[in-house]
Amino acid sequence: MRHLPPIIFGLLGVARIMNDATESAAPPAASQSLLRKLFAVHAVVAPERAGAERLKQALSVWALMAIGIGATIGTGIFVLTGTVAANQSGPAITISLAIAAFGSGLAALCYAEFAAFLPVPGSAYSYTYATLGEVVAWFIGWNLLLEYGISASAVAVSWSAYVASLLSGWGIHLPAMWINAPIQQNAAGHLVATGAIMNLPAVLVVLALSALCYVGIQETARVTNFMVVLKVAVILVVVVAGLKFISSSNWHPYVPPNTGTFGHFGWTGVLQGAGIIFFSYVGFDTASTTALEARNPQRDLPLGIIGTLIISTVLYVAMAAVVTGMVPYFKLNVADPVSVALNAHPALSWLRSLVTLGTIIGMTSVILTSILGQPRILLSMADDGLLPPVMSRCHPRFKTPHVSTAITGVIAALIAGVFPLDVLADLISIGILLAFAVVCIGVLVMRHTRPDVPRPFRVPWAWVLCPLGAAVCLGMTYFLSDATWIRLVVWTFIGGAIYVFYGFRHSKQRA
Repeated sequence: MRHLPPIIFGLLGVARIMNDATESAAPPAASQSLLRKLFAVHAVVAPERAGAERLKQALSVWALMAIGIGATIGTGIFVLTGTVAANQSGPAITISLAIAAFGSGLAALCYAEFAAFLPVPGSAYSYTYATLGEVVAWFIGWNLLLEYGISASAVAVSWSAYVASLLSGWGIHLPAMWINAPIQQNAAGHLVATGAIMNLPAVLVVLALSALCYVGIQETARVTNFMVVLKVAVILVVVVAGLKFISSSNWHPYVPPNTGTFGHFGWTGVLQGAGIIFFSYVGFDTASTTALEARNPQRDLPLGIIGTLIISTVLYVAMAAVVTGMVPYFKLNVADPVSVALNAHPALSWLRSLVTLGTIIGMTSVILTSILGQPRILLSMADDGLLPPVMSRCHPRFKTPHVSTAITGVIAALIAGVFPLDVLADLISIGILLAFAVVCIGVLVMRHTRPDVPRPFRVPWAWVLCPLGAAVCLGMTYFLSDATWIRLVVWTFIGGAIYVFYGFRHSKQRA
């Protein structure tokens, strides 16, 4: 199963080439083959950002960057850097982050090229539709929907735990039955009842942020800007304050020897850590979904995408290096590893409340931007006829995809209220890895099929960097758990059924 992605995309590439050959050699009647229908490509450039009047163009380059950073800096930097260090990579978490950032950087360049000449809200889904065809676009879009929805729900569950802990420190104790999931996963991997009713704080925060996304992109951008400034300030304070408490002995050995289990330290652990942490770099994908709401997408989207990745990578690596230098990495397998590092040094006790506040703010911005991104992918898929047209409706006053936003919020809230974090976390990462790989491949396809299209931004050395980006992203899927692959297959099967019985029949591309 680990070798499934290269096989899938190899077959898709062959099918695409066969399809192109069919289009050029076969007569019109014969060209209407099932293969050609499945791999039909969308128009490369829509006339003057078709449909843009439905949405409000209010985002500057700084707003796009804030949305990207808001989606990137959250659970990953405050939680995953510690747990991945404790379970997979040790102090070499910085190498895991660098590998993930390298793969993301290659993908970011490809996103920037697409976003500059194809400013549409569908992100990787739309880019894939323009290059590799409808069925591949459906696969990517469907898995991005899972990525965004589960990300919002998973972070909301963590947010709930942090808020409950903060309130408990103030003497306010919330009933256990209202702050825990009603089901949990036991050691055998089976779901069992816990006796709780629902995780109410997680439900409420998702619904509240969905309401904010419903009423306007400008309001959402302002709140995101505020939260991004606060959490970046908290991270910088922690990094600067923790520098003089670093002990180099905590960094030895930098790559702990493998325990005999695949992915448990050693270089397989470093690579598995990169695969796990990869979803933390999804922020620039979120920025690209707001293309129709950017004031000058040809210039601002590439700057926003690349700026998001650079700033996020610097903050991630700095925080990981400081935390693993302050305490031994094996003590960080907790929900609040940064707090553990601070608790080990009484002189930094004054920072604990600030870190808790920064963590909550960081998680809030991730939930907000996840809810912001998913409706715009739904809008694009509905515009293409692959989903019911109600999903593409935009509010006449607020200029937002209000129906998709409401549906996204309700479903994400229900998932957050019912499922525990360990179940949700298994579903994250693989969708975005596959999306990034396909976008890298798509740039080369577009260079071959439409070399005449004006490109305000071009990937340098594309014939080297694009295949390398696809290889890195696909390679990291090898190190994800088998459970992640099983869930991907199940989700893809569900999506395939929807495509067969609705999307294929209603596709506007063939109409």
